[in-house]
Amino acid sequence: MTSTRPVALITGSTSGIGAAIARCLSRDGFLVVLHSRSSVETGRAMALELSPALYIQADLADEEERRNLVEQTVAACGRIDLLVNNAGISQVIPHGDLLAATPEVWQQLHEVNVVAPFRLIAHAEAALRASARLSGRPACVINISSHAGVRPKGASIPYAAGKAALNHMTRLLALSLSPEIRVNAVAPGLVETPLTESWTAARELWNTKSPMRRGAQPEDIAQVVAMLAASDYLTGEVVLSDGGLNLT
Repeated sequence: MTSTRPVALITGSTSGIGAAIARCLSRDGFLVVLHSRSSVETGRAMALELSPALYIQADLADEEERRNLVEQTVAACGRIDLLVNNAGISQVIPHGDLLAATPEVWQQLHEVNVVAPFRLIAHAEAALRASARLSGRPACVINISSHAGVRPKGASIPYAAGKAALNHMTRLLALSLSPEIRVNAVAPGLVETPLTESWTAARELWNTKSPMRRGAQPEDIAQVVAMLAASDYLTGEVVLSDGGLNLT
């Protein structure tokens, strides 16, 4: 059955930035498809909260589960109008400790942060193109990147390098999938979530050096995603959303 609402598939959407994006897009009229690798009960509860909504569990490090996530979304909703690649993983390694950034760390982070978004886009391409033809407006992909992919910062070099790759992939796909599918990215700086509660040095940096004098709330990033989803003309952009810290 095809949903009468536009459908947004949002990976990693049961907490933090992803949950804020899901709630924001639901308010904007999307039927949201929630996803997580674990947090199943939270995902099901959010689906009830945002009804009509759907929750699907998948491990994005696994190619079969990536494909199933897209196929289950299309089977249940009949369409995908917006794909938000928000899920990602990180590992804190001092940039000077080169030996700690092992091949295993590189491979694990690259698989989830770079390969998985690309493969999800590949699996969703047909549905996104069908949506564009059905609605008469471009379908949309939004990748959640990081300030660390734009400036030489970040939890580790493998993480930052992966986000830089995601940014360039965004631009390449914007060219190859146009005009039926727009592809953009959002690159947040510090975002106040439970994950970053212990990042005292980063919080001090944003509170004292950024023009906005604070880190972002998840809702701040969700607003940028909603803006990109609403614009039928913007593509190939990496929107740096760091409270202006890049200016200093």
